Amino acid sequence: MDFGLPTFLGHDLEECAKMCSELGLRFTELSMDFPEYQPERVDAGELSRIAKEYGIYYTVHLEGALNPWEINDRVAKAYTETVLDTLDLAKRLAIPMLNMHFHEGDCITLPDRKVCLYEMYPDEFKARLTAFRDACTKAVGDTGIVITIENTRSFMREFVAEGVGLLLESPVFGLTFDTGHDAAQGFRQFPLIERNIERLRHMHLHDFSSERGDHLPLGEGTLDIGRYLKLADKHNCRVLLETKTPEGVRRSAQYIREITSK
Repeated sequence: MDFGLPTFLGHDLEECAKMCSELGLRFTELSMDFPEYQPERVDAGELSRIAKEYGIYYTVHLEGALNPWEINDRVAKAYTETVLDTLDLAKRLAIPMLNMHFHEGDCITLPDRKVCLYEMYPDEFKARLTAFRDACTKAVGDTGIVITIENTRSFMREFVAEGVGLLLESPVFGLTFDTGHDAAQGFRQFPLIERNIERLRHMHLHDFSSERGDHLPLGEGTLDIGRYLKLADKHNCRVLLETKTPEGVRRSAQYIREITSK
């Protein structure tokens, strides 16, 4: 397994890459929620230099609000072009994987229930999903780049399960299992992952406790980390130590060293 760390808020990429190398990790996941990692701002030459200097590679976490199947055509086009631009960057930097959330769209609150628009307009939803899937499949071509869909609370909705299945009809798409997200929702997100377990490619590994929430350093919550590592190993997943601070990643990396040396 290759282990990696995220880019940290308030720390430049070289700091993250240096820490990645010092801890014996293999990759740094660029967060496109941060301004400096927008495709139009990234200096590919500088990223290449940093990767070579510290002996690492990159993965990408696409913007959390990304929604290429948005009902508004102009908004959907902008989101899709963002992904295509990122794929172009990935080709230039030998980035093997992009990670994204599955946006559930807008939901309308009625007097007796909440209704999601994609559930009410399934043909519209599926047509837009298919267009995005096919555009990505064409752009990736034979490069081997994978776009993985990460579990969030949307994974508990049936229309989202159908949408994920539609994306997985293309070999370009796979799955990311986020352990803390699943635990925080009572382990109700994993069934969708389990039904498509052969497409698992990536893991966001962090601990969880009911008192402190998720994104905890490994060993500081209640999760069976060893079980998750076995799952990642079985499916040849990259594993991102997704705690949000340098100190949290240091503690997680130390925990990994301790349990794998036994």
